[in-house]
Amino acid sequence: MKASSSLIKAFVLVIALLFTMPLFAAPAQIIILRHGEKRNEFDLCATGKLRSKALTEYYLGQGAKSSLFTLSPPAAFFAITLHTLEFIGPIAGTWKMPVIAYVVQASHKSPSALTQSLNQQTQELAKGLFENPYWNGKTVVLSWEHFHIANAELEKSFPNQEVTLRQLLKLDTLKDPKVPKTWPDSNYDYFWIIHYNADGLPEKFEVVQQIFGSAYPKVPTNKWGEPEPSSILSTCIP
Repeated sequence: MKASSSLIKAFVLVIALLFTMPLFAAPAQIIILRHGEKRNEFDLCATGKLRSKALTEYYLGQGAKSSLFTLSPPAAFFAITLHTLEFIGPIAGTWKMPVIAYVVQASHKSPSALTQSLNQQTQELAKGLFENPYWNGKTVVLSWEHFHIANAELEKSFPNQEVTLRQLLKLDTLKDPKVPKTWPDSNYDYFWIIHYNADGLPEKFEVVQQIFGSAYPKVPTNKWGEPEPSSILSTCIP
């Protein structure tokens, strides 16, 4: 009888825990940014590397002057391509943290195969963030490929899937402010910051421009949808 009673108590405890666990898992805050300007399909150009340094000092590195980590320190940094990995790696290093890489390499892939791989890895990332309770209430940083942050044409090409962070992170449910449907090719200088409620739904969305002032005059801060200076385009590819 004692053994049976203990089993019943254990069963009741498990049921109670299940009912008290949150129905949805979600970080409290997700910070999204694109990688820096690039030299070729593998490497960042000098401007992209300088942007990484500027972001370390001003926004994302440990002890940054205008740190974005106002809620909590970063729990993880994520990347998907060689560009995003090269870009975010030095920043994560200041926190003595590795980058969690869902890396897709462009070499030896057709354009369609590359897109499919990027789709899949973006989906896997989102699934992990919303299904793993480890991320509940934490802040994470996504250094991502901009077509898979938001791109109306890409979403149209896969009508039966969610393939962008805009879809997968439920940003398309927000009405005010409306989330841009496409991240412009010309912009490397913005953050998207999303705050989630206890139900795993976005409740606040911010677009924050990277401003460095006179400290980094060679790092462009062009407005949303506007081109970078021609001097940058002469040494870096779009």
